[in-house]
Amino acid sequence: MPAFAQTHETTIAAPAATVHALVDDFHEWIKWSPWEGLDPDLRRTYDGAGVGASYAWEGNKKAGEGRMTFTSITPQQVVVDLEFLKPFKAQNVVTFDLTPAGDGTHVAWTMSGQRNLAFAIMGRLFFDKAIAKDFTRGLASLKAAAEA
Repeated sequence: MPAFAQTHETTIAAPAATVHALVDDFHEWIKWSPWEGLDPDLRRTYDGAGVGASYAWEGNKKAGEGRMTFTSITPQQVVVDLEFLKPFKAQNVVTFDLTPAGDGTHVAWTMSGQRNLAFAIMGRLFFDKAIAKDFTRGLASLKAAAEA
């Protein structure tokens, strides 16, 4: 299966600890995630804190269904296993790399994984562009939340 990775970056005028606190707690994602608002009746389930903590969601066709779990949290990086269940099944890894940048923080948000051949083709034609828009919107929201 072909591998893929997509990284989007921004610099936030806030200390790394402020940005980190918005990324390392799934409860905080509601403030900046680009997928919030896809379903006003989205059902969320949170379990635990820190490494091993998980967040599951179930919603309409736009929101789908899935689960995220923190697999590594360091001051410089947060890694999440991402499992989509609906509208299609997929396993990906999401990484947030936080690097000091003057008085602020450079954030690199990467999603990577494997795609079957059909999804690899569809990914290049459709999914990658949609993901890029979502990540750009999410990073802008993360920036706004951290700088507030």
